[in-house]
Amino acid sequence: MQATLPVMEAFYTLQGEGAHTGRAAYFIRLGGCDVGCHWCDVKESWDADAHPKLTIDAIVDGALHYPGRMAVVTGGEPLMHDLTELTAALQNAGFRTNIETSGVCQAVTGSWDWICFSPKKFRKPNPAIFDKADELKVIIYNQSDFAFAESFVPHLRPDCKLFLQTEWSRSNEMLPRIVDYVKDHPQWQISLQTHKYLDIP
Repeated sequence: MQATLPVMEAFYTLQGEGAHTGRAAYFIRLGGCDVGCHWCDVKESWDADAHPKLTIDAIVDGALHYPGRMAVVTGGEPLMHDLTELTAALQNAGFRTNIETSGVCQAVTGSWDWICFSPKKFRKPNPAIFDKADELKVIIYNQSDFAFAESFVPHLRPDCKLFLQTEWSRSNEMLPRIVDYVKDHPQWQISLQTHKYLDIP
């Protein structure tokens, strides 16, 4: 029997954040998360049992309806699930596989072309994620989050891209601080939630 995964939603849009901003992407948002960020804007993803379980074939078939060939697996916390079969099927169908993860899980399953590591203060990440991360994206909610972001840099590959992104509800206060921080620490870049500015999913 083929593996199934709880899919909260899947949709075709533009990547709004991080290193691949502006690129067409098919998003696969999996249910299940035990990190518990109080500012999370998809809390409905937390309960894996609340979402339909789809076969790998059904998930890939949905992606193939669109011309873009970048698939972004997100959540929730997608690595709560074994993603080996999903990524193999996506890559066999011609997709590049990207993931966004908090890195808290014990294993990084799946074959990934790009890993966005987005750590959260609420649970420490597993150090196994450090040498696999292509991108570090830290959400800035308050001033202490800058030091939190910097704490990961010595553990990452030298070529890992570094992004700071304001939590949306705190943009008016924190975005000017991020601008100043990046000007003083140019190894970092700003990530904006451009999909929200563009009013697209």
